[in-house]
Amino acid sequence: IDIGCGDGATTLDLFDRAVPSMIEPLDPAAPAISLAQSRVGGRTVNFAVGSAYDLPWPDQSFDIAHLRGVLHHMDRPERAVAEAARVARQVVILEPNGLNPVLKLLEKLSPYHRAHGEKSFLPATLRRWVRDAGLVLAADSYCCLVPYFCPEPAARVLKRIEPLVEAVPLLRQLGCGAYVLRGDRRG
Repeated sequence: IDIGCGDGATTLDLFDRAVPSMIEPLDPAAPAISLAQSRVGGRTVNFAVGSAYDLPWPDQSFDIAHLRGVLHHMDRPERAVAEAARVARQVVILEPNGLNPVLKLLEKLSPYHRAHGEKSFLPATLRRWVRDAGLVLAADSYCCLVPYFCPEPAARVLKRIEPLVEAVPLLRQLGCGAYVLRGDRRG
């Protein structure tokens, strides 16, 4: 399941790379789902309009729940994590790194970020939500020095130093723009 799939671009890329038997993506935005459905082709991907807070599937219906860059848009992100844990044995979350000081400045100073309530969460907060949902933290990492929508000349330079930043512990925690974790069902 891909929770908060938007226009489906990431979902379809995920499908093409991982080649699962099927993906059930959902998003509350009907126009985005309509666009996503137009891109499916022959893939076994069933886009649907729905809420991350009340998933329409029984417990443990999926192997993996995927939440990429959606929790920071939600009013009750911890509820979405709990629902994902209810319907899947594993939950994979990728979110902006709440330890990154540049992201924190953007959240305070950028008119777009302020107008849209953009926020990042501390990795400890995400880990707590995963534990509270009954999952065990199986893996986590910091990644992605190059921010989304970065101008190409800057992106080329940052991409060259990205492996170094990702390899140095404190630099990785403060410099990387994303935090990813996987929680697994206990037992």
